Amino acid sequence: MTKVAVFGTGSWGTTFAMVLTEAGNEVTLWGRRQELVDVIDRSHMNTDYLPGVALPPALRATTDPERALDGADFVVLAVPSQLLRPNLAVWRAHIPPEAVLVSLMKGIELGTTKRMSEVIREVAEVPEKRVAVVSGPNLAKEIAQRQPAATVVACTDESVAERLQAVCHLPPWFRPYTNPDVVGVELGGAVKNVIALAVGVSAGMGMGDNVSAMLITRGLAEISRLGAALGADPHTFAGLAGMGDLVATCTSPLSRNRTFGENLGRGMTLAEVVAATKQTAEGVKSCESVLALARKHDVEMPITEVVVGVVHDGMSPAEAGMLLMSRSPKPERYGV
Repeated sequence: MTKVAVFGTGSWGTTFAMVLTEAGNEVTLWGRRQELVDVIDRSHMNTDYLPGVALPPALRATTDPERALDGADFVVLAVPSQLLRPNLAVWRAHIPPEAVLVSLMKGIELGTTKRMSEVIREVAEVPEKRVAVVSGPNLAKEIAQRQPAATVVACTDESVAERLQAVCHLPPWFRPYTNPDVVGVELGGAVKNVIALAVGVSAGMGMGDNVSAMLITRGLAEISRLGAALGADPHTFAGLAGMGDLVATCTSPLSRNRTFGENLGRGMTLAEVVAATKQTAEGVKSCESVLALARKHDVEMPITEVVVGVVHDGMSPAEAGMLLMSRSPKPERYGV
């Protein structure tokens, strides 16, 4: 039996642990709060993040990282992206020497502009072939309710991707596809959160579907431009980890980033929205690191720029809209 450690008891970490357990693996879920871990172990429910969802009795939970990592074949990381580095620095001493490290995180690190797989490789000191990424249109609540979904498993080593695909394939409702393009899969997952903030802001201001469609498609162009500069496969952005994840995150009321943007568009202050948000909206912090990464590679990303302006620099949503619409028109081509 394959042993898996999942670090992070948020909605997606818990849901993925549920998928892995029901797929027949021995799974231990690590959490930092003893009271929540105890509830998961005793009641088989995550009352904080997935209320009402029954977790499989075989899923175990602990606050002890050494216990979670003991004998693990796969180590799944589902903590907020900006907290990965300090946490992994503590956990790395207990990671089995052949374990594959799997990122569920969708962010770009502040300061370094590194993707999560790059942070993992650097901190855990593991080769590229031992790091994989899972990304796609994976709204945790829907998957936790056993609604059908698909995802992308990315690793530069095809055999590792296929192994991970096998351990998380749960017919008939969870279907993973493999892709060797780790760069493209990660960029799609990280930047779509920024575009979802923009779509949410426009919806909160009362704008209609024309604006949403414009932001989604032009947002895809921004993702594609950045991907091209970093050597990603352009086909990735037309698939589940690109357009699929972008559409789900920009349109679903279950999307944390879209909801965060809606509240900003309705006139709430950043502090008010943060106080009202129970879970991490990754785009709020990652928008700054995405913009820094784009500028490092001389890539134009106007939607990302105005999102940073609204979220961090005091720009009003109305001013952001005016800036976008007053830009000089250019030929509309894929990826431009």
